[in-house]
Amino acid sequence: MKKTPKSAINNRKSINGYTSLLAEVKERVRSAQYAALRAVNKELVGLYWDIGRMIAERQKIEGWGKSVVQQLAADLRTEFPGTGGFSASNLWRMKLFYETYDGIPQLAPLVREIAWSHNIVIVERCKDPLEREFYIRMTRKFGWSKNVLIHQIENQSYEKSLLGQTNFDRALTPELRAQAKLAVKDEYTFDFLELGEEHSERELERALITRIEDFLRAMGGMFTFMGSQFRLEVDGKEYFIDLLLFHRRLRCLVAIELKIGEFQPEFVGKMQFYLAALDRQVREEGENPSIGIILCKEKSRTVVEYALHDARKPIGVATYRIVKRLPKELKGQLPSPKEISKLLESVE
Repeated sequence: MKKTPKSAINNRKSINGYTSLLAEVKERVRSAQYAALRAVNKELVGLYWDIGRMIAERQKIEGWGKSVVQQLAADLRTEFPGTGGFSASNLWRMKLFYETYDGIPQLAPLVREIAWSHNIVIVERCKDPLEREFYIRMTRKFGWSKNVLIHQIENQSYEKSLLGQTNFDRALTPELRAQAKLAVKDEYTFDFLELGEEHSERELERALITRIEDFLRAMGGMFTFMGSQFRLEVDGKEYFIDLLLFHRRLRCLVAIELKIGEFQPEFVGKMQFYLAALDRQVREEGENPSIGIILCKEKSRTVVEYALHDARKPIGVATYRIVKRLPKELKGQLPSPKEISKLLESVE
């Protein structure tokens, strides 16, 4: 490969505004590449939708069985030898995909916004239309990979997000509250930790930091790590936040306090103090107000509701588990379908 002469490199650096020009062009190229990939994906999912529709319609009219789809798969692979995706099993998935969303006008356009592999995971693993809508919208919004999506479904993110106990309706602006409510779950599963049921808060903190990538993934995949035992100084006294994160979409600091016991009302007062200090001392211009998450081993929903009632700073209270357990039935505790639909409509 021919090397660029040093003189040319120096000339580039000496041209006024060249660095910023290069950065802008690079960003535009990346943007165009991403747009092209999105366009290809949209067209591919639209193609699979149409094939699924044609198979479903012809089956109703002609009464086709499995053998016809097998033959169709073989003929398509012969006609398009370099094109994947035309196996018999995938043709059946196309049919299921079309039948799942046919007649649901608000979802038909959304499914084209995420990858085919993600769509199939959602169709096959989620049975409720609102649950499917949740994972479609969240995948599109946060760019979840297929593995992250599967992890979110297995850990019941749909139920745990909708059941989250926060005061965001009162403490955040309308532009932020829906996204914040969906970003803070009611329960987190840290099954990647090698801790016994009996452990200290410090041991929990160290274990989470050691597995920081797994921790951030469990938190939802849109957080970056800012520090542990994050130091604040107020009036000459030191205070330390267990974990400090930053949420990239909400554009705000997120303070996390770890509690190995049951939630206590006084935790809210301490968190409000931390958030006030973060907003005054750490928050950058253009960032949104800091949010607090109190992570406890156990909580009484009624006690949490009372404790958050008059809190002015945005705070969520959640529980954590360090071992997998049998899924608990949460469907009966969810908000009404109308309330869920209204919340999901705000996720762009």
